[in-house]
Amino acid sequence: MICIVMGVSGSGKTTVGRELAHALGVPFYDADDFHSKANVEKMSHGTPLTDDDRRDWLAAMAAGITKWEKSGGAVLACSALKEKYRTVLQQAAAHSIIWVVLEGSKELLVSRLRGRSGHYMKEQMLHSQLADYESPAYGLHLSIEASPEELVRQVLQYLEEEKGGRTSG
Repeated sequence: MICIVMGVSGSGKTTVGRELAHALGVPFYDADDFHSKANVEKMSHGTPLTDDDRRDWLAAMAAGITKWEKSGGAVLACSALKEKYRTVLQQAAAHSIIWVVLEGSKELLVSRLRGRSGHYMKEQMLHSQLADYESPAYGLHLSIEASPEELVRQVLQYLEEEKGGRTSG
């Protein structure tokens, strides 16, 4: 099983993803680790990435998804802002990806970004992410007003219900 915890910067996808992976006993991966040095440099200067900038990043994660699925699954924290990015990732998997969509108010996201240090993603980049974001009509949509622990609990409950639904129907 591949689970992607998605949302814009500041939504808590890394924290929730890491805790979820631990609870599921599978590896955790962060999409930030798949960016090239050039992409990180560009973002650290406040320049949004283009679709072309993201091509190799998406390809690297897609290759990972294929490998992780064969080895028992994983959780990936990834912004996955546009439907076409999610399509690339889904096409790499033999089975449906579980999408966990973290959403919250712009004010809460900004306050979280202002509170973090040492990360290349700055507050001004949030505006371009929100402009690009296409909320999927599928997946488990959760409010980031809940604590990470509560969000993980909700995901685990959802996964259990999904598993029950598949085995009984």
